[in-house]
Amino acid sequence: MKIAFFELFKSERNILQKFFTGQEISCSEEKLTEENVGLYKEVEIISVFINSGINKKIIDSLPNLKFITTRSTGFDHIDYKYAENKGIKVSNVPAYGSYPVAEFTFALLLTLSRKIYDAYNHLREGADFSIFSLQGFDLHGKTIGIIGTGKIGKNVVKIAKSFNMKVIAYDIYPDLIFAKENNFEYKSLSEVISQSDVLSLHVPYNKENYHLINKENISKMKKGVYLINTARGELIDTQALIWGLKEEIIAGAGLDVLEGERELKEEFEILSSLSKAEKVKDYKTLLEDHILIDMPNVIVTPHIAFYSKEAEEEIIKITEENIKGFIAGKLQNLIK
Repeated sequence: MKIAFFELFKSERNILQKFFTGQEISCSEEKLTEENVGLYKEVEIISVFINSGINKKIIDSLPNLKFITTRSTGFDHIDYKYAENKGIKVSNVPAYGSYPVAEFTFALLLTLSRKIYDAYNHLREGADFSIFSLQGFDLHGKTIGIIGTGKIGKNVVKIAKSFNMKVIAYDIYPDLIFAKENNFEYKSLSEVISQSDVLSLHVPYNKENYHLINKENISKMKKGVYLINTARGELIDTQALIWGLKEEIIAGAGLDVLEGERELKEEFEILSSLSKAEKVKDYKTLLEDHILIDMPNVIVTPHIAFYSKEAEEEIIKITEENIKGFIAGKLQNLIK
């Protein structure tokens, strides 16, 4: 079968090509777009990552397409309902990176709580060893509210417990056995939002969770709360978040994901083709448009929480199984 992989790292390319000897394989570091889809009209299977927006136009431009597999857990970048209507199967990687994402959650939180980024900049930019503006706070004894207790959320619970934090959680399907084993309590969403010193998001993005953190919910938060998001950017209303930060309801935010991050990346890619003078000017304009990135009490990273060596290996393994299963007629990890 003709298989095309998009958004591949070089390390992934070498491994995947070995897995599919005998198949006609093409590999690209680029994402699949409406502009380049015409190059892949003969393809029967595509494997993409989160920056390839697989919409109706792209699906219709691939007349031989039979199977889409995304190397991610989230699948909001794929119009899977339309694909399903055309008889095209879609699969994902239902679980990977549950340890690195949980660990990265605390990397963001500790960077904020101990002002690590500020301290680094003090030394790098001014050789300033003064500590008076760098006082942080202990995680010990603080209440962390964990919204979503799937595999990642559960690992966050365990790490929080190792810091002697008080854990409260919200989930539409609470795991009461796990709660008892780990000595924490499930509460309503409103209670978790209003009682937490730290809020950490670990729910999938769907229609129901769109702007879960909005102005109304931010108004309920404890003044001085810290917000961490390593899930999906669309869970947070960006405008409301900026309001909450400016009103000092939210003391700081650690964000590995941003609302509309796919479009943001596209803007940066466009700018990368400009001259150095144009690039500096337009980067500044772009960053001003995205106020969050410039706020001193906000840490933003480019969706890397999942990106560890071990998680990459797991993604490749499951993607291989998804494709080989489809070819063999044994479908798995289907999105419905």
